Parts: sequence; C-alpha cells; structure tokens
Amino acid sequence: MDTCTQLRSADRDSNTRSRHRRIGKFELRRSELADAALATLAELGYARTSLREIAQKCDFTHGVFHYYFSDKIDLILCAVHNYKSSCAKRYDVIVETSQTAGELMDRFLAKLGETLRDEPHMHRLWYDLRSQALFEDAFRQQVLEIDQLLEDMIARVAHRLSALSGRDIRVSNRSLYALLDGLFQKHLLEQLEGDATAVDRLRDEVRRLLPALV
Repeated sequence: MDTCTQLRSADRDSNTRSRHRRIGKFELRRSELADAALATLAELGYARTSLREIAQKCDFTHGVFHYYFSDKIDLILCAVHNYKSSCAKRYDVIVETSQTAGELMDRFLAKLGETLRDEPHMHRLWYDLRSQALFEDAFRQQVLEIDQLLEDMIARVAHRLSALSGRDIRVSNRSLYALLDGLFQKHLLEQLEGDATAVDRLRDEVRRLLPALV
C-alpha cells in the first residue's frame, strides 16, 4: 500500500470515529432530554402535552427539543423506552439471588407493590402510550418492543419460580404476562383514584394467581 493510500485510509478511519462520537453524543443528549421531560409527560399524558409546554416545564428552550426530536411522538417514544427498559430489569437481582420459591415470591410482590405505590404516573403514561398505539402507527412498533421486554421480565420471574418450586409453568409467557398486566392496570387505576388498599390487594391477587399458573 502506497503512502497516499495509507493516508486516505487513515482519514476515512478518523472520520468514521469522529462521526460515531458525534452520533453517541447526540443520542446521549436525546436520552438526557427525554429523561428530563418524563415527569411532565407522566403528569399530563400524551393528548395534553406539546413540545412547547414540555420545554417550559423542563426549563429548556423549545428550539432545543426541536433540534433533538422530530416531534412530540419522537420525544415520548424515547422517554418511555428509556423508562420501561429500566423497569424491565427491576426484578433481575431478585430472580438471581432468591434461594427458595417463598423468598422469590415475597421479594417479587414487595417490589411489585413498591412500583405501584411510588411510580403510578409513570405507569399511567405507559398505558396511555399503549392505548395510543391502537390508533397511531408511529407508536406501534416501539410499543410492541417495550411490551416484549416486559413479557420477558415476567417470564424470568416465572421460570425461576418454577425451578425453585419444582412445578411446571402451565401457561405461555404471553398469557402469564397478560394476566399479571391486567391485574396491575386495574389496581393502578384504583391507586390513582386514591384507594389506600390498592397495593395490598394487588399483592394478594398475584400471590393467589401465580401458584395456579406456576
């Protein structure tokens, strides 16, 4: 390889690395802005939120959000994906470290109740987005991907419970997730209404349900 060819190759490699760094910084800034906007989105929901209103409540300029996000849908998808991707790992330590079926059940139910009690508005935003996906094509693929992450999360709990208890799982991962998600959404509505018993009743319902399925 001659010197000129080597130099051109080196320039291409340098440009590629520089482009990757720029893309990395851009995506990082998008995530930071999406995280900052999450509380406002959770408070107001999809229909009542605009990029301008989000910017005002987050103390960023409207132009900053427009630079990093093509529209409100782009921002919401980024924010909810970041949050739910984190949620999908919330039980992993419990699954990995529980030594008996009883311990796993108790720790899982404690964490499940905690997230219903402490993060109801965040979960409300997810259900809002999932409902919108029935009408908005732009939401659908991302919602399906997040839904799969959550289904896999519940499957990991169920399979570990099955291994520790020595019992077979009697339903598909999809059916198990749908049942637990339906219970969670029902009790979320009651929690948002101010029902002080919603968390305990959710735990009781899941404690009765899981042994019948696993």
